[in-house]
Amino acid sequence: MADTTNATAPVKTQRDNKPARDDKRGGGFRDVQKEFQEELLGIDRVTRVTAGGRQLRFRASVIIGNGKGTVGFGMGKAGEVVVAIEKAVRDAKKNLLTFNIIDGTIAHDLTASYKAANIFIHPASKGTGLIAGGAARKVFAVAGIKDILAKQRGGNNSITNARVTMKALAALKKVKITSKTPIVASAEEGVETPKVATKKAPAALKAKKAE
Repeated sequence: MADTTNATAPVKTQRDNKPARDDKRGGGFRDVQKEFQEELLGIDRVTRVTAGGRQLRFRASVIIGNGKGTVGFGMGKAGEVVVAIEKAVRDAKKNLLTFNIIDGTIAHDLTASYKAANIFIHPASKGTGLIAGGAARKVFAVAGIKDILAKQRGGNNSITNARVTMKALAALKKVKITSKTPIVASAEEGVETPKVATKKAPAALKAKKAE
């Protein structure tokens, strides 16, 4: 009888001798920490009129921030919600605003107006929290502000309120800390003020916050 022991033995090729590679092309999730926190302000349906008729699109408004005094607001339009949000985030990164946060709050009082909206912002003592509503609260949160008092008047549009808040914070852009016990320069060059003068939240606002 013929010897057939080697007839079924597998034949190794040059490819089999190569070490197995760790294929990382897709099929998994990358654990990458985002540089900015993203806060969706709103999704609106908009209609675009073309020669072929009306096209339904989506407009996304987004606020981003790094929690360390950098914040941005952006908007984007697209036929899909996800794409609109991505465009809004890219737009926000092009419009970043950086300012100093001192002891969790801002350096001085701020006021600003944009279209029909007006905002009044005051520094607050530690532990006050974010006494603000709507878009302004989201801007403060992602920017990294912990304690602040803000009052908005004249506008109910979230986009307008976000823009007026950003306009107010832009006045802090020139604020510089000149010592460990902060003496800060106001938005007007050459004007120096002592350490942040904070305000305590009214009892009614604190009670509302506790509810």
